[in-house]
Amino acid sequence: MDEQSSLIALFTSSFLAATLLPGGSEAVLVGVLLAYPDLHWQALILATVGNTLGGMSSYLIGRLLPDEKTVLKKAGGNARGLEWVRRHGTPILLLSWAPLIGDLLCVAAGWLRTNWLWALLFIAAGKFARYWVIAVAVN
Repeated sequence: MDEQSSLIALFTSSFLAATLLPGGSEAVLVGVLLAYPDLHWQALILATVGNTLGGMSSYLIGRLLPDEKTVLKKAGGNARGLEWVRRHGTPILLLSWAPLIGDLLCVAAGWLRTNWLWALLFIAAGKFARYWVIAVAVN
């Protein structure tokens, strides 16, 4: 696979990994960095942008869900997963990179109608930090 195709695959896998679909992009990032060490920053930025956009798509899904009162009524009042976002606000989205809970945090932030710009910034920061640690470990 050439450099451009590798970067496209990295962006795509990073986006999909941050949605509610299963998948991981870390192995693709490592593969790109090992095959093309000179693409370090391009790969890091593309992985971060793709993963951030995927996280924001989960945020949007949450935003499109009915308002909180309607959902809580249908769920019988049990929505403990939202308590983290309620308690900590958008800074909790620094953990949006974490497996299993990251996607749920993004959906919850959208559902709770948190400020989208702050959500974007915290999601991007968390995802960049995770990819940066991986990139440093590879090089």
